[in-house]
Amino acid sequence: MTGGLAEINFDGIVGPSHNYAGLSLGNIASASHRGDPSYPRKAALQGIAKMRANMALGLAQGFLLPLPRPNGAFLHALAVDRDTDRALLAAAWSASSMWTANAATVSPAPDTGDGRCHLTPANLVTMPHRAQEWRDTRAQLALAFADSRHFAVHDAILPSFGDEGAANHMRFCESHGAPGVEVFVYGRQGGKFPARQHEQASRAVARRHGLDPAKCVFIEQNPEAIEAGAFHNDVVAVANERVLFAHARAFADRDAACAAIRAAFPALEVVEVSEEQVTLDEAIRTYLFNAQLLTLPDGGMELVVPDECRESASVSAFLDRMIRDNGPIGSVRHVDVRQSMANGGGPACLRLRVVADPATIDPRFLLDERSAERIEAVVAEMWPEQIDPADIGSEALAKQVVEAREALLGVLSLDELG
Repeated sequence: MTGGLAEINFDGIVGPSHNYAGLSLGNIASASHRGDPSYPRKAALQGIAKMRANMALGLAQGFLLPLPRPNGAFLHALAVDRDTDRALLAAAWSASSMWTANAATVSPAPDTGDGRCHLTPANLVTMPHRAQEWRDTRAQLALAFADSRHFAVHDAILPSFGDEGAANHMRFCESHGAPGVEVFVYGRQGGKFPARQHEQASRAVARRHGLDPAKCVFIEQNPEAIEAGAFHNDVVAVANERVLFAHARAFADRDAACAAIRAAFPALEVVEVSEEQVTLDEAIRTYLFNAQLLTLPDGGMELVVPDECRESASVSAFLDRMIRDNGPIGSVRHVDVRQSMANGGGPACLRLRVVADPATIDPRFLLDERSAERIEAVVAEMWPEQIDPADIGSEALAKQVVEAREALLGVLSLDELG
């Protein structure tokens, strides 16, 4: 069964309403750019270029579509009018679904009791602008992964417990198609910023997916990391196959966390960055760990980091030294995703990892040269070039955003998502 399995990165296409409203408490980048003009066309083209680069390496690449915005149902439910807090209006326009690391938690078929790939959309209840996403996200997942012989797409976990999806989930395995160990990272409330992932949400997902309890590890995120701006675990740690790449201050109990993972997965290799090498603040500022750690077709590993890492002396020096040391991560590639970065999302935020046979997935969600060209053409023609804060709520911009998304659905033959 494992012969056709591959890791497929599903990137979110940046939506035409991409803007900097600063809605995400605890996301320092988002807060610091609040009120700045945004550039949706440039943002979407940057994301497509990143997808194209991965595809050029011979890697399977998928995508998810922007959700319908502005969300009239959200505005109606909250009776938003001209006197309402402007943040609620902006929430209905948010393009935050572009960060598909929060779309769902995914357990591949080799890990699950019924031998199917299970996907649970994240409820994202901590932030109002994101809590509205999961039903539309589920509709896309149910379409892309409609073959019930191979996939099970669930509803979100009950909103009693916050769930932020794959951004707080890691998987270790000898190869993507082999059985793995799944690691769930959660936070505890009471700090300066909200801990968005609840332990009970993580445990519910693991049970729902039919995972072997002996192959599940639950780890507390370091409260210091959350307070420093690591609102998700993937801001301070990333895993791929047998490798954990993490900051020394990522977890509440570093030694116990590594020991628990190693007990379940003895082949673990840890590439750790100490506070002396790169401070936690600098790691979060540059999103060193919010990177894609990819297995290349030749079996080597490549770390895809944002351009901001090149501009930091300590981060750049660490990456150079890491490559010279001939460890498990053999190469580093820098990408320009500055529009996403300014809102708090690096290369890892923009993708949801799914291990599956590409032949079992609706091909409309898989990127190839033809679909990439079609997406780029629609974006270049119809995405707004710039959105200023005062534009949010205008009828003219709403019309442009709706028509742009409809045009994209049309060229991809996905009108049923309209």
